[in-house]
Amino acid sequence: MLPDALRFARIVAVDDQPANLRLIQTSLKAFGARQVEAFTDSAAALQWLQSNPWDLLLLDLDMPAPNGFEILRQLQQRDRCCQPIIIVTAMSDADNRRRGLDLGANDYLSKPLDLPELLLRVRNTLHLGLASQALMRERDDLERMVKERTRELEDSFHAVIRGLSRAAEYKDNETGNHILRIGETAALMAKAIGCDARWAELLRLAAPMHDVGKIGIPDSILLKPGPLTADERVLMNRHARIGHDILRDESRSPLLDMAAEVALSHHERWDGSGYPNGLQGEAIPLSARIVTLCDVYDALRSKRPYKEAWPIERARSHMREEAGKHFDPSLVAVLESLYDEIESLREGLTDAPLAEADGSPFGQALAQ
Repeated sequence: MLPDALRFARIVAVDDQPANLRLIQTSLKAFGARQVEAFTDSAAALQWLQSNPWDLLLLDLDMPAPNGFEILRQLQQRDRCCQPIIIVTAMSDADNRRRGLDLGANDYLSKPLDLPELLLRVRNTLHLGLASQALMRERDDLERMVKERTRELEDSFHAVIRGLSRAAEYKDNETGNHILRIGETAALMAKAIGCDARWAELLRLAAPMHDVGKIGIPDSILLKPGPLTADERVLMNRHARIGHDILRDESRSPLLDMAAEVALSHHERWDGSGYPNGLQGEAIPLSARIVTLCDVYDALRSKRPYKEAWPIERARSHMREEAGKHFDPSLVAVLESLYDEIESLREGLTDAPLAEADGSPFGQALAQ
């Protein structure tokens, strides 16, 4: 008798001769098989096989259309390990055997059948097939567990990144959702110029960290109400390298690599007059060129303690004037095509009123 796992396997037998089919079906059931589907109509059998799960097929070759060879062709995309096929036919010459095996059959039995041999082949083939199915399920379960664990790690990683971004925000004179808007508009820009979705998503996460280096700048400089002296400006400009050093990761995380790149280069200018390295044109990383554009536009359009929000046309005019000087001119052209979407995004991520910031040390400093 078959073990339980084999007993409930779904076996399909297809033969246009009812007597042959009854012999196979009776033998399998006597052997302990509980689920045997039998078909004398090969067309109905093919339709059933393509629409239902099954574990083993016993297939005659010499039948009215579709014959066994055509059924094998139609089933070639199946997993041969998990859904094995044994050819059972009187066409036992070498050419037909090779042809059937080449079309995807797993085994071959010749008529007239030796029933003990048939049952042994069925048992052994089912053992292999069900073992393959078990391995597939185990693999799928492992893949699912790895994906879940990877997602959990990514969520934790992104939470740390958001914390770093907020820490920089508290040290800066920016407020509210500015850093979130930079990430969203940078990703919007990246998609608009044809960057792949993965790169655009990395930029969305990396962009809010562009000013994380301000953590290392003294409050006396960051929060100074008046213009900075030359020496203070030199110290202030160090935040680009500080941010790069904070974010640079020896494990080569693609996200931290991009974030470090943006932090280092987001104050470079297209004409080469920026800092810290005086890069010019396309020598400035694309990620930093995009973030620079998005950062400046959002800052112009936002209210700050030291200024009112610029009107839309004034902000857009400034961006056009700085094309080829501060900004990559090709990116300014893309930005102009996205202004409606960016303004809509700004409406969805508005800043809290500045008066609401008075509970934090930064808010108190602004009120002074």
